[in-house]
Amino acid sequence: MTVTSFMRRHYRHFNAGTLVAAAEAYATHVRAGGKVLVSLAGAMSTAQLGISLAEMIRRGYVHAISCTGANLEEDVFGLVGRDTYRPVPHWRELSRQQEQAFYEQGLNRVTDILIPEKVFDLVAAALVEEWRAVDGDADAEGRFPHEYLYRMLRSGLLAEHYQVDPRDAWLVAAAEADLPMVVPGWEDSTLGIVFAAQVAKGDVSASVIRGGVEYMTELSRWYEREAREITLPAPDGVAADGVAADGDEVRVGSLGFLQIGGGIAGDFAISVAPTVRELLGRPDLPRWGYFCQISDAPTSYGGYSGAPASEKITWGKLAPATPSFVIESDATIVAPLLFAHVLGW
Repeated sequence: MTVTSFMRRHYRHFNAGTLVAAAEAYATHVRAGGKVLVSLAGAMSTAQLGISLAEMIRRGYVHAISCTGANLEEDVFGLVGRDTYRPVPHWRELSRQQEQAFYEQGLNRVTDILIPEKVFDLVAAALVEEWRAVDGDADAEGRFPHEYLYRMLRSGLLAEHYQVDPRDAWLVAAAEADLPMVVPGWEDSTLGIVFAAQVAKGDVSASVIRGGVEYMTELSRWYEREAREITLPAPDGVAADGVAADGDEVRVGSLGFLQIGGGIAGDFAISVAPTVRELLGRPDLPRWGYFCQISDAPTSYGGYSGAPASEKITWGKLAPATPSFVIESDATIVAPLLFAHVLGW
């Protein structure tokens, strides 16, 4: 039995049923000519989501990425240092003294994994040289954080250090596809603070790295270029407005949004719709035409930085007809299952 057939057989209702419906709507959206932006928050790269996400990129089911700086860099850290990571099976029972001991050994914990700082140093050293080279070239222009990593991966500079099959690294697949990407708030990542320290010491100019406003500008151009209307079969059952939708068709925006986790990666990227439509004078362009949010943090007063799907309508991000799904569960479990279903595994 395949993963897809197992899910269709057993995942019928509640979060499980929503997962299957979201996966099938995702595939339908892409088959109809739509594209999907995936946002990554939380420790998805540390959790090795790349094993399934990389194949989604290669198979043409992911067309843009919005991720935190931590997810951007951790896919590279794991690529060159995974053999040196140390599992912590008893991570829920650690004392403060044990955590301090890890710190003194140069080990940084991400839930159930310890990452040696020497892994950071390997990648950072290569990037510092690149930053300085760009800074010293009067004709060179600043680049986005992900562009530096794309160039590094394409050059093979770190290939001799690979400890993971590069086909399981989503950033390698993204670099090969030259996937559009935004990394809002990159400055709070490990490599971001390395860069900030270089700037503070006067070793590199801040202009070497392009930032968030320019990311939104580039994302707006992508949205203007790609957004159009597509026709989808209406889902079976009763629509949100109470009208039976069987057998009908709906017109929605061609750009879909899969939000894994909350935070800035999702909130930044989804805001491009009202930016383009309302502030850049393109009300003719449709809003996001597919939306799925995976998070184990239910929306609450101040407890989660993103609004549920229905609230996003009031901000001009989603349309009433946008197929929308909220799966309240652990993304490290749900996202690979959703990808497996879309891929037909």
